[in-house]
Amino acid sequence: MAPAVTTMRTGGAAAPSTEYRRLHRVEDAAEVLSIKRTKAYEEVRLGRLRTVRIGRRRLVPSEYIDDYVELLKREAEAA
Repeated sequence: MAPAVTTMRTGGAAAPSTEYRRLHRVEDAAEVLSIKRTKAYEEVRLGRLRTVRIGRRRLVPSEYIDDYVELLKREAEAA
């Protein structure tokens, strides 16, 4: 039996929880990172949190979230 996937409601359609998504809205990436939405957009603007564009949407791939965490760890070690 396949494991159950937790879902959350978004816009009337069931979507995978943020744990299982490959692409995240910037707001969802901020939630995963435990930072505020404004801080996430600031990090995107500074180029520290990378994104991809699909049409007009700006999305954060899961591996870019991991890269951002690694950046923070490197900065903490250098301090």
